[in-house]
Amino acid sequence: MTQTEASKFLLVSRMPYAVVALMVVLMSVPAFSQSAESKQHAGEAEPKKEEPSVPIPAEASSVTKHEWAAGGRMVHYTATAGNLLIRDEQDKPNGSIFYVAYTEDGVDAKSRPITFFYNGGPGAATIWLHMGSFGPVRVVTQSPEATGPAPFEWVQNQYSLLDKSDLVFVDAPLTGFSRAVGKGTVKDFAGTDQDIVAFRKFIVRYITANQRWNSPKFLFGESYGTTRSAGLVSALQNDGVEFNGVTLLSSILNYNRRNSGLDYEAVGYLPSFAAIAFHYHKVKTSLSLAEWVEQARVFARGPYAEALQQGDKLPAAQFDAMAAKVAAITGLSVEYVKEAKLRISATRFRKELLREDQRTLGRYDARFMGWDQDSAGENPSYDPSDTGISGVYVGAFHEYLQRELKYMSQEPYYTSGPGVNEAWDFKHRAAGAVSGRGGEQTAPDVAVDLADAIRKNPKLRVFSANGYFDLATPFFSTEYDLSHMDLPEKLVDNVQFGYYPAGHMVYLNVDALKEMKADLVKFYGLAQQR
Repeated sequence: MTQTEASKFLLVSRMPYAVVALMVVLMSVPAFSQSAESKQHAGEAEPKKEEPSVPIPAEASSVTKHEWAAGGRMVHYTATAGNLLIRDEQDKPNGSIFYVAYTEDGVDAKSRPITFFYNGGPGAATIWLHMGSFGPVRVVTQSPEATGPAPFEWVQNQYSLLDKSDLVFVDAPLTGFSRAVGKGTVKDFAGTDQDIVAFRKFIVRYITANQRWNSPKFLFGESYGTTRSAGLVSALQNDGVEFNGVTLLSSILNYNRRNSGLDYEAVGYLPSFAAIAFHYHKVKTSLSLAEWVEQARVFARGPYAEALQQGDKLPAAQFDAMAAKVAAITGLSVEYVKEAKLRISATRFRKELLREDQRTLGRYDARFMGWDQDSAGENPSYDPSDTGISGVYVGAFHEYLQRELKYMSQEPYYTSGPGVNEAWDFKHRAAGAVSGRGGEQTAPDVAVDLADAIRKNPKLRVFSANGYFDLATPFFSTEYDLSHMDLPEKLVDNVQFGYYPAGHMVYLNVDALKEMKADLVKFYGLAQQR
């Protein structure tokens, strides 16, 4: 890594928010004073207790200069690591949002796109996209093997999008270095709509502070970040902030589908099982991976779905024939498929496919294999695609942030916001309330919002990136959601798809990252056409 210049270091060191907040509370406790009883006796009203507030930090940043030459042309760029404040409905700061921006030097804003990146969770920081996907550097891992302990390594990322767009990696409220400040609380941010509001305010603040209103604009969300993106692009558009494109990586757009019963889950996962069985040579076929998966799609939405709909009334002969077909596609034994009543859960599949080898599969990426203490159990005891990469990402990120970006903080960096997921309010008010799926929802179906945004902005383009081996957000379910947005025929092609031999974090396979970069170059070109 070459750092050509360091300049304008503005970061203000401060005590941890939690410590300061505690001091404020302690200082607010009065010494001996009149008791409530004596005040009431004297005709005085009981004073209203004020909620303690967290000191509001200044907007500050560390600014450093760099160059990137890994993508075929030299890019001189500025890295800015800092925070921006967002405000509540009373125009009082209630959130400090941490971000790292990479912007090319000397380029007119109207000819330079800007892309906002974020991970999901909900409640996850953006360390994974930042250090693994399209930033100017990427962590070196041993994927799909577990990466060992320090020392860790990062390199210039030859597949960065820096040659096509400025990049802003944003930590969601209460994650990373982002914090609630002032009178802000977890309840202000831990929810589908609360989260969309916070990101909407941050993006408006960023493009205002950095004079980027006239730049082509893109969103890039991963996992729950796709839920955020679909609602966020609609909310921003209603504020007059139109976007050129949205990239959805490993999508979950309709949480109501999770409550649609076992049949929906079984059908949605079957093509992913087929892809993973193909990867491990557990099926007999001369087809390519893409051809094999397409065959599984046709079977899943046709004969398989029809058989499951019959439930217990499926004739025995048809049950036996269907079990044999499912086994042939998934690599499982006919006996196991029968015992499961034709419906295979993702968790059980991870345990069963390589049971004879005493290996389990990763949930986020089934290319990763693990060992369980109990080989006879029903479910894996951990996810090797999570434990196999966490250490290298966290360790390399801290080293990179301090040494290269010169950003120092006394605050802990939360890869997962404490208590955020547990407190999450999934209720959502969707766009297009006149439709049957819009309006108040107990769980978000943000495909409604995305469709509403496309209808109102016919130039908006969407790219859905999917890993074949992802058992967290199966690609077949994503296809279903994005093909059921009731779009006009002329706008259906606004949504495009990409598929890669990888898992949830497609970029863990560097070959897949290369393919995805090539697809995004084409996508960015289309999304900027007038």
